[in-house]
Amino acid sequence: MLRNVVATLLAVSAFAALPGAAHARLQCVTYARQISDVQISGNARDWWSNAEGSYARGQEPKTGAVLAFSGTKAMPYGHVAVVRKVVDSRHILIDHANWSGPGMVEKGVMAVDVSSAGDWSEVRVWYAPTKSVGLRASPAKGFIYPRTMTAQADTAKPAKG
Repeated sequence: MLRNVVATLLAVSAFAALPGAAHARLQCVTYARQISDVQISGNARDWWSNAEGSYARGQEPKTGAVLAFSGTKAMPYGHVAVVRKVVDSRHILIDHANWSGPGMVEKGVMAVDVSSAGDWSEVRVWYAPTKSVGLRASPAKGFIYPRTMTAQADTAKPAKG
């Protein structure tokens, strides 16, 4: 059943990629700031550390959170993407820019947690040129939660004591 859901979502993701014509050469950080309530400056690789003290961070995907990727040789400036929908603990749909092509905006594409610990530290992301989730896993720091989400989550949970 879960395989069918994931297969369907992957197929739908293929049609969700939008050309960046309206957002020519749009970078991932600019796009993430435009569509989310997380307002951080700096390169994507710095968002995780720049969020400290201003935004809650964690390893659980939540709609509206920003997934922060580490910088690597392949993507030296890192990457950020906004969670559109949580499918399950290992699959999410994201909106982001500048992944499958320069300035290209993609909405509702699949990201899969492939980390052995299930902590979103290694992620494969839909890559339009291959019409599949990427062949290489990209390292990620975790999720940065908007302040509005944190406030709602804090009031909804009973205090431990």
